[in-house]
Amino acid sequence: MNVFLNQQIDSTATADTSFIQTDSTLIIPNPTDYSMSEIFLYVSDFLQVTLFKIQETPVTILTLILFLLFIAGFSLFASFIKRLLNNRILPKFINDSGLRYTLARMSQYVIVIIGLFVSFQFLGIDLTGLAVIFGFLSVGIGFGLQNVTSNFISGLIVLFERPISVGDRVEVNNIEGDVQEINIRSTKVKTLDNIFIIVPNSQFVSQHVVNYSHGDPTYRLHVNVGVAYGSNLDNVLKALNDVAKESTHVLKKPTHEVQFRNFGDSSWDMKLLVWIPDVKDKYRILNEMNQAIVRKFRAMNIEIPFPQRDINFRNAIPKINNESKDSST
Repeated sequence: MNVFLNQQIDSTATADTSFIQTDSTLIIPNPTDYSMSEIFLYVSDFLQVTLFKIQETPVTILTLILFLLFIAGFSLFASFIKRLLNNRILPKFINDSGLRYTLARMSQYVIVIIGLFVSFQFLGIDLTGLAVIFGFLSVGIGFGLQNVTSNFISGLIVLFERPISVGDRVEVNNIEGDVQEINIRSTKVKTLDNIFIIVPNSQFVSQHVVNYSHGDPTYRLHVNVGVAYGSNLDNVLKALNDVAKESTHVLKKPTHEVQFRNFGDSSWDMKLLVWIPDVKDKYRILNEMNQAIVRKFRAMNIEIPFPQRDINFRNAIPKINNESKDSST
């Protein structure tokens, strides 16, 4: 008798609450069981619905929303700290822009990691030993995200080892440009034509990359010019030396150098080697040096030849003797 009454009471309680059970774990309150004045009560009950459990810890809609808000808040705060350090605080103490960017970026990553720890702890998830994070990475690799993980690790290597830094002039895949930003997955490179190229970080670790300004922005500029064979060699050497000495963009030390490289088909191949303070100005300075050489050569009557070819025509039609002409007539 008591068993029957208990079963009847349980069934009545279940009928009164009127929960919609979509599966064995998710139970959503029925909005028809609430009046208009109980809308806040319904919202409260809805937010307390358990979505799933992690390590025996129930995760409700409310805790999931708060978890996402925590992550978004820490991410925005980390971006603000990065900009504050890179633009205002670090320039007062550090002159190297690449080092400032690295420190600011690492500060951003540290704040984001702290935010992840706080957010997961808010959910009641213990991240001791980073077991959960490594589990997420292994799941990502299992779903074909090997490249994302590889680029993330490569991005950390680039930030710590600094083979490239923000502002460096680099050449990747025969494309020359300046490093603008180093992100978690990729690096943004701005070409000389103002085109942005997104380069995966793994390319800077595993492939051949030319960094023109790594550690030292000075650059040895090569200026090639040809002079006619009949020129006065001493005047040619003097003219090229004068061009290097008169240029305001050429460093005095290391000193410049003039070399006679080759006997060409139509000219003597000369090379002027000068050192400039910044590799980013090499094309502009090369243009100015070439113009100065043309003016100097004209003033000293030094000829810059152009390729010449002599073409001899031979009569390829055989001569027809008189006998053949007579026989044909």
